[in-house]
Amino acid sequence: MLVLGIESSCDETGIALYDTEQGLLAHALHSQVEMHADYGGVVPELASRDHIRRVLPLTQHVLTQAGRTLQDIEGIAYTQGPGLSGALLVGTSVAASLSFALGVPALGVHHLEGHLLAPLLEQNPPAFPFVALLVSGGHSQLMRVSAIGDYELLGDTLDDAAGEAFDKTAKLLGLGYPGGPAVAKIAAKGVPGRFKLPRPLLHSGDLNFSFSGLKTAVLTLVNEQLRSARAQLDHANMNSGQDGIVEPMALDEQTKADIAYEFQEAVTELLSQKCMDALRKTGLSRLIVSGGVGANTRLRERLNQVTSKRGCSVNYPRLEFCTDNGAMIAFAGAMRLKALKAEASHLSGTFTVRPRWDLAELQTP
Repeated sequence: MLVLGIESSCDETGIALYDTEQGLLAHALHSQVEMHADYGGVVPELASRDHIRRVLPLTQHVLTQAGRTLQDIEGIAYTQGPGLSGALLVGTSVAASLSFALGVPALGVHHLEGHLLAPLLEQNPPAFPFVALLVSGGHSQLMRVSAIGDYELLGDTLDDAAGEAFDKTAKLLGLGYPGGPAVAKIAAKGVPGRFKLPRPLLHSGDLNFSFSGLKTAVLTLVNEQLRSARAQLDHANMNSGQDGIVEPMALDEQTKADIAYEFQEAVTELLSQKCMDALRKTGLSRLIVSGGVGANTRLRERLNQVTSKRGCSVNYPRLEFCTDNGAMIAFAGAMRLKALKAEASHLSGTFTVRPRWDLAELQTP
């Protein structure tokens, strides 16, 4: 079955073609990062309008790349939720229109299920069951994945997600958007040991996360460093007889790097420790990591080390499939359409979107 995948949940338009026999044939992605960077975050209305401009040209590009036509498509998978309502409606309406015009089934896919299954796109995919760390956007969750549609929530964030903490820390340090890559880049220049930040819930005994306190600790640290810098400037001005001079203050680049380094160490230690706790509690030996934060090099280093030490395996999607993309939606939809078989012929696209959608509501196809 040849399935067209459409992803438009937030700020990336992703299109892909997946064949259940030949695998991924082609995919394309347009990121809106540059457009939203001036605002320091995603502007929903701008995101929706950009999806409208991109989705059809990208679809044609993918078809051309794969040497296929619209008439070859046998099914359509689209992100139905969760996400931004307006952005979701773009992909949903295109999927519904194509479904009606081509007479093929269309199936709404849960965005997080796409992320969970993204590592299965690789040549040597992990076998079920496994523990999944989902660190995508506003989500930081640990799941037991026994089969497609069979997901058990093991742990969740009680407040901010890891990705949100990266974004907020980047803003506090005056770095760019998105925060994850910006913090990771400057953290590479950081000096270990200069600062110490807390590791919330590290030894809580459960598998939940909390990053709000860590974000607040970064804010406190930044303010302390700014006060210290101002005091040094005031002292220098006083000694030079220039009392009353006021100069704009900002953290020096090394201080920013050192704070970023410690913040990244705290987040990756928390995530890796909870993953190991989840493997131990479930008795499983396979871990997969999905979502944008899963592209973080330091996190991968830590997980590779701790899983190797315990005789476990860890799998990641390729970097281009860590962020939102059409390939993961095409794959998840193809697996469900294939399992539905006869029932799939009765599916048709609708204009119903689910901005809030609990992954636990999904059922095994």
